[in-house]
Amino acid sequence: MIATLLQLVCRIIFRVDVSGVANLPKQGKLLIIANHESFLDGLLLGLFLPIRATFVVHTTVLNHWLFRQVLRLTPYLAVDPTSPLAMKKVIKLLEAGKPVVIFPEGRITLTGSLMKVYDGPGFVAAKTGAMILPVRIDGAARSYFSRLRGSHPRRLFPKVTISILPIRHIDMPQAPTAKARRRLAGDAMRREMQNMLFSSAPISTLFSAFLDAIATYGRSTMLVEDMRQVEESYGDLLKKSLALGRLTNKISSKHENIGVLMPNVTNTICLIFGMSAFGRVPAMLNYTAGSAGIQNACTAAAVKTIITSRAFIKTAKLEEVVSGLKSINIVYLEDLFKQFTWLDKLWLMGFALWLPRLAVDKCKSSDPAVVLFTSGSEGKPKGVVHTHTSILANIAQIRSVIDFSMQDKFMMVLPLFHAFGFTCGAIMPLVAGSKLFVYPSPLHYRVIPEVIYDRGCTVLFGTSTFLANYAKFANPYDFYKLRYVVAGAEKLNEEVRKTWMDKFGIRILEGYGATECAPVLAVNTPMANKVGSVGTLMPSLEAKLENVPGIEHGGLLSVRGPNVMRGYYLFDNPGVIQAPKDQWYNTGDIVQLDEDGFVFIKGRVKRFAKVAGEMVSLETVESIANHASPQHQHAATTSPDAQRGENIMLYTTDSSLNREQLGNSAKILGSPELAVARKIIWVNALPLLGTGKTDYVTLKKMAEDL
Repeated sequence: MIATLLQLVCRIIFRVDVSGVANLPKQGKLLIIANHESFLDGLLLGLFLPIRATFVVHTTVLNHWLFRQVLRLTPYLAVDPTSPLAMKKVIKLLEAGKPVVIFPEGRITLTGSLMKVYDGPGFVAAKTGAMILPVRIDGAARSYFSRLRGSHPRRLFPKVTISILPIRHIDMPQAPTAKARRRLAGDAMRREMQNMLFSSAPISTLFSAFLDAIATYGRSTMLVEDMRQVEESYGDLLKKSLALGRLTNKISSKHENIGVLMPNVTNTICLIFGMSAFGRVPAMLNYTAGSAGIQNACTAAAVKTIITSRAFIKTAKLEEVVSGLKSINIVYLEDLFKQFTWLDKLWLMGFALWLPRLAVDKCKSSDPAVVLFTSGSEGKPKGVVHTHTSILANIAQIRSVIDFSMQDKFMMVLPLFHAFGFTCGAIMPLVAGSKLFVYPSPLHYRVIPEVIYDRGCTVLFGTSTFLANYAKFANPYDFYKLRYVVAGAEKLNEEVRKTWMDKFGIRILEGYGATECAPVLAVNTPMANKVGSVGTLMPSLEAKLENVPGIEHGGLLSVRGPNVMRGYYLFDNPGVIQAPKDQWYNTGDIVQLDEDGFVFIKGRVKRFAKVAGEMVSLETVESIANHASPQHQHAATTSPDAQRGENIMLYTTDSSLNREQLGNSAKILGSPELAVARKIIWVNALPLLGTGKTDYVTLKKMAEDL
């Protein structure tokens, strides 16, 4: 009777919603795992799980009188995690056929995200062969029964959802020792917990996710600032987004691709959310690509209108670039603002701000949300079409493995036209409630460290090249508050990794992505990190490796998952989406997966040279050069050779580098002699793309012109 009364009370005050009851198995050994958000979790599971199970609790819980009374309502097993015999008691319960509930984290979250997962529950699951039933609790962390403090929003009675996911299994790992098997089983349980958090994350549209964040964190929460150094709240951003969306409606039709030629400023982010609200698709144009590059991108995506700003065009000196665009309508925001009439103001202030979900056009999560463009390194740029689902799924994947929260402040330096900057730098902080400082250019190497210090930023995304230059000019104390530094878009130079650790005491987490995957495919995390790798693949991402003739170790990586693009816009077939075959995206990268699931990139298929009949990775050539001359930058390309097939040419900023030094480094690294560059060419600086990557197309042309 007490349990029934408590269930009724909780259902009323917490509006508890239980889904996935059909996933409960009828019989068999059952281990129920759940994330741990608050002191309410055990009570909620005991009351609303349609199965009577034994709860595994920490012995210290029994010290509290109230918890002892609550535990009288259900079977429980008090264990001391420090005792080697603790998990043996759990194994006996499962072997006896009794369902068991356990919290693999062992403690209530202090971050709002997944915390350390202990090895014991994973080993129990593998040892007993029990079915694993993941249960996601969401909402309890926002109650006063959680351990979240500071600026985390808390309410007296937040809505709580309990999602019961399909059953899973963990097989006993193959390892020589019990300790190793226990660790591997623990890793498998961590991945199951991450998959659970991702699989139960709600997916809607970009604007709906933005509104959900406003509902969670409050309109008055201060969130974003740019170089104007005016901090704006969720309410300010909503007002701007609705106004810009309304203005965009005047010059476009629903689902139309509209070019966005704008810098990294708050208004650009608001423009993106505003266009999303009314079903318009921003095509993010690379303003460093020149007239031809922008024209080709617009042709591929059938872009007829570009939105830009006169102030930006003047500041960035893009007058000639814009004047070189043909058959495209250039709309300046300064002119567009004049079309915001008193009726529009009445609509905004009297209706849209108060009922934003009713004021906008309804979109489906499967609709295109953005068009991003490849760099054109393989020819003309291709338009990569991402849906709302693929962008938000990638954000959910990232948040399931890294604990970004309201306590964080992102320093966004990567351009918005780059997938890394768009998803991770702009959209993710706003839907996650994290603060954001938007900076216009990643090339201000002296200024950016000072801004990071001054604004107290805790998260920085960058390329290896950018991070190397920030480290060069930064004071050792500038990055005192940085919690996460994530490198992507190009291979992380070992010297850069060492410099950041020695000078700042910061471990750079290397990741791996592709524009076609929204972009993150894999990333190292504090819980799963292996130097030299780019981390483990994102939750729910399938991978397959194809053999490549001439390459012994590794294979050509293809991936399939919720974050993979809908398809390409191609220059030869404008405005028509070409979907990847069977939703598999061929990355073009040769990778190797180790026994722990970590990804090691060997190089791109197109960045292998065939020298004297042997396949040689140009990544290896560059690694040798980095070892021989770590303080300088190096990039390798090829030129045709009638006798050897191809010659390897190394461009370097080190004027004293010679083949003897390269040969010595190759021996130390165990690299083949063929990977020593045939010709060394000194340059003042390597050519770079606007995203910070080495411009290998220009290098190739330079080599051909010799």
